[in-house]
Amino acid sequence: MATLEHELGVELVRRTTRQSSATEIGRALCRRLSAALAEIEDAKREASRGRADPAGLLRVTTSTAFGALYLVPTISAFLAEYPRIDFDLDLSDRYVDLVAEGFDLAVRIGEMRDSTLKARRIANLRRVVFASPSYLELHGRPRRPEDLLRHACIVRTAALEGNAWPFLIDGKLKTIKVTGRFKTTGALAANEAAAQGLGIANAPLWQVRASVDRGDVELILTRFEPSPIPIHAVWPATRVLPARTQLFIDLVAARLKTQRL
Repeated sequence: MATLEHELGVELVRRTTRQSSATEIGRALCRRLSAALAEIEDAKREASRGRADPAGLLRVTTSTAFGALYLVPTISAFLAEYPRIDFDLDLSDRYVDLVAEGFDLAVRIGEMRDSTLKARRIANLRRVVFASPSYLELHGRPRRPEDLLRHACIVRTAALEGNAWPFLIDGKLKTIKVTGRFKTTGALAANEAAAQGLGIANAPLWQVRASVDRGDVELILTRFEPSPIPIHAVWPATRVLPARTQLFIDLVAARLKTQRL
């Protein structure tokens, strides 16, 4: 109290040898502080209610194929649990400017590029090489990545890796340049071409999980798989993260952990 009196330059408490009592200025300050503290407590209670019963519009963007397969089922569960939230999902394979276009959140596959955004790593994706049983029976099964040089490989011309496929060889990341008769810009087309026996393909496991489970394709060279691809939840650093956004990130992360990605 003495420190506060010194800072304000006024007497807040009148002291005698037998008792202490608030001055008029001290009583006025106490009334003002009590009101302010009450407002703070009200704000805390309101924020707590907002997390328990969040509301409002949540705008999220992610890649087309991944969003349809993995985010839409999560959104369905999320909206069932929080009936006062509305959802706007943008499916796009272009790079979206979250701030300029007014998005609350992006779910992005790959390493972070923009340091002005906040991010949380929520999952990892295996990168796999695969072929149909018929192709492997006819042409043999590669034992090492270098064996791909003697095989027909399916090249995705629009992918970053293109015809340079990464592998972990003898503890080091190396690329093998592959070639083949069939090239395509489309991921789904490349994966289907592999299932049809046109050659060996390379893709994130989530894209071909159903084909693997059905036996349409088999994974090969699994002991040479490179480091997994990260999935990040990304949001503008300039914004306070609303409860609805945090809750959705938590749910996506929890559900992705149960998937074989």
